[in-house]
Amino acid sequence: MSPPTDVQEVVDSEIKEWHFHIYFHQRNADEHHAALELRDAVLRLRRDGAFVAVPLFRVNTDPIGPHPVGSYEIWCPSESFVSVYSYLCLNRGDLSVLIHPLTREERKDHEIRHAWLGPSFPLDLSTLPIRSDEVPLQYSSLKLGYSSTAPKLTLEERKRIGGNVEQILKGEKEAAKAPSD
Repeated sequence: MSPPTDVQEVVDSEIKEWHFHIYFHQRNADEHHAALELRDAVLRLRRDGAFVAVPLFRVNTDPIGPHPVGSYEIWCPSESFVSVYSYLCLNRGDLSVLIHPLTREERKDHEIRHAWLGPSFPLDLSTLPIRSDEVPLQYSSLKLGYSSTAPKLTLEERKRIGGNVEQILKGEKEAAKAPSD
């Protein structure tokens, strides 16, 4: 199966919301403390405008759902994904972080569309539905992610930008050239 190359199909299927799950061994006081410090730092940075990230009010001190150890969830819209990912890469310490998209296919999101910062943990996927009728919207009042009301680039604008990028990269010896089909 070849990956899609139709611009409209790719744009329409873009993931707009993500979860970061911060893991800690619930009986390890140092890890639990580090996880809570990281959570407070994310909350402060959100308040101060570094990015939009919403930790769930609850910190799970026992396994819950597919998560086998203590954890908490941070929701992140695509508009802030790079900033939150960068922050967690640099500041997670020894904690593991599960990153997965939010789509209608929760099991696939946790099983094959996920990534880890730090060591991975085995997940209990039996607790997750295979497919949901709706995209799992969170915090729609923020008007970000799947709930965004921001104007989107047209296909013509995207093609113009792509053409400009190709033109600029012609002078870069190490940049791969796009196929000429």
